[in-house]
Amino acid sequence: MNKPATIQTPSKEILFGKTLSQLEEVTTSLGMPRYTAAQMADWLYKKELSSIHDMSNISKAHREKLAEKYDLGLSEPVKTQTSVDGTKKYLFRSMLGKFIEAAYIPERDRATLCVSSQVGCKMGCLFCMTGKQGFQGQLNAGEILNQIKSLPERDSLTNIVYMGMGEPFDNLEGVMQSLEILTSEYGFGMSPRRITVSTIGIVPAMQVFLENSKCNLAVSLHSPFEEERRRLMPIENVYSLQEVLKTIREFPLGKQRRTSFEYIVFKDLNHSPRHVKELARILNGIRCRINLLYFHPIPNTPLEAPTDKSIQEFKAALESKGLTTTIRKSRGQDIYAACGMLSTKELQNKTQE
Repeated sequence: MNKPATIQTPSKEILFGKTLSQLEEVTTSLGMPRYTAAQMADWLYKKELSSIHDMSNISKAHREKLAEKYDLGLSEPVKTQTSVDGTKKYLFRSMLGKFIEAAYIPERDRATLCVSSQVGCKMGCLFCMTGKQGFQGQLNAGEILNQIKSLPERDSLTNIVYMGMGEPFDNLEGVMQSLEILTSEYGFGMSPRRITVSTIGIVPAMQVFLENSKCNLAVSLHSPFEEERRRLMPIENVYSLQEVLKTIREFPLGKQRRTSFEYIVFKDLNHSPRHVKELARILNGIRCRINLLYFHPIPNTPLEAPTDKSIQEFKAALESKGLTTTIRKSRGQDIYAACGMLSTKELQNKTQE
């Protein structure tokens, strides 16, 4: 695979990450034939290129016009870490000069990429290292998609999850635009069933997503009790769990689309019989799956990881209530696996230089 070009001149507009309709606007503004937009999309999302000048079926004069006003906008990872279990963490530099992460997780029958949607995060969840960075900026659609396009293992990918740095629905425009390109025939042509977007529960953006996308939804739950969830996730003060669940019930997803609930298990906090009973009550009637996650310890938090025994017992108790439950294996703990760990370390190093 040819290496993508690095991002060059910030003063120029970026082509990569534009939808077909936006590319058509580019052709109109430059006096190019409208069909050139489809040719550009084909090069950007289906072929390998390192320069606008590689678009060989577009006339040289038109390529020169494009290159005057636009940069391609692809960038390689600046750092890679590989775990003993095969997980890889890729560090990218955003156009703001900050760092974002993507995690490649290979398994026996699938390979998943976890992508970031923001630089840092403003949500302040107690268990999240990214939140401790604070919010530093939005990623545009091209920067989100660059994590996929520039991935060395791109051809082996089967699934994409928006579960990296940032809250995807706090960057609704960039995320929805990237999803259009990922799933459109003119773009990556990926099945929406292979894509999952995770949210802590920003209700208005959830509604837009459920109405306008066929991708899967994952909701960070972590406790069925509002007061307890509020201590873990301040978003509960703005959009309550009750509102989140009401929204999901109002948008039946059909057989080809699913809702999953992400549930990080914390030692002696959120996996008691009381939690099992309440989860069964609030999720009754919602066709869903609960994904139990091990907590990856991060600095300066009172939260601790559970024992294997306690998480297995919690899973069995949930299943006894008829709740489809899986345990997501803990991956890449030897390479700063928790979201935000690697980029925080890089940010600290840069500050100390």
